[in-house]
Amino acid sequence: MQTTLILTGGDVQDLLDHRTCIDAVEGAFRAHGEGAPAPGVLSVPAAGGGFHIKAGVLERSQSPQRYFAAKVNGNFPENPSQRGLPTIQGIVVLADAESGSPLAVMGSGTLTALRTAAATAVAAKYLANPGSCSLGVVGCGVQAAFQVHAIHEVRRVSRAQVCDRDGARAARFAESLTRQLGIPARAVATPREVARGSDLLVTCTTSREAVLQAGDVEPGTFVAAVGADHPEKVEIAPALMAQSAVVVDLFEQAAAFGDLHHAIEARLMDRARVRGELGEVVAGRKPGRCAESEVVVFDSTGMALQDVAAAAAVYERALAVGRGKEVRFADQELERTLNWRDGFRITW
Repeated sequence: MQTTLILTGGDVQDLLDHRTCIDAVEGAFRAHGEGAPAPGVLSVPAAGGGFHIKAGVLERSQSPQRYFAAKVNGNFPENPSQRGLPTIQGIVVLADAESGSPLAVMGSGTLTALRTAAATAVAAKYLANPGSCSLGVVGCGVQAAFQVHAIHEVRRVSRAQVCDRDGARAARFAESLTRQLGIPARAVATPREVARGSDLLVTCTTSREAVLQAGDVEPGTFVAAVGADHPEKVEIAPALMAQSAVVVDLFEQAAAFGDLHHAIEARLMDRARVRGELGEVVAGRKPGRCAESEVVVFDSTGMALQDVAAAAAVYERALAVGRGKEVRFADQELERTLNWRDGFRITW
């Protein structure tokens, strides 16, 4: 009888490391660039936040099995200050895409953070200038730590500078980077200061106003814009987007609620001015960086195939090491009822 693995957020954290997640997510982008079925997304607003459902089907190169995953996340930015809860909470349901059998249900918080950072790492691998090693981070929340560790996997960071609306938090974050990664890191006052001297730049905020303006970013910089996951959120000024080479994870999502959305609304960009989707770059179907002096912006809104790839990697590792709790969701009496045929139901 089919069983389903229950995996907690702690299980996910123990089973999925940055390197494994980056490799899985890179494979997902390549599959998308080579024509994997388009993933779907549904957003439902709620007071003080909202919910989104992202779903897709993927065949991992590491496994002959085809997987389906659907992630249901609640995103409530005031949770940490008002309720002592994480901003993002939810679950991922992983199923066999051939039979529909539910394979696993797992916590989505750590998985989302890991796969979001992995997408930035993949983008940095393909879009940053070779030798880029100076990292700037705008926004020092939970996601920032995942971003730095993932980028460090593909571009060995030699120094970092960070900023946050909360200066004390930025100082603590800089100290933790030095302690954990052994790199000199310092907190500065403004995003512009962060951008100066950084050839790798990440914005991971909940801002409703652009944190980087045209003229803030130096030639040759790779910028990963991670925070805009809602039409009202923005990190990169439309003028800066228009001056840059823009690569998105999914055009439809970026145009609907990423930083690209605001550049389109300002009539400074359209689809023709987007260089391509990251999957097309990874698959070799579109160019990435075309000149050393280009500013390349990766507009990251979160693609469902990232979730499928990461969840499948967690599930396969859980099976290998015997992790998780097995449950049966199906009603056993219903399972003893055969399919309807010729208008009759047969039971035994």
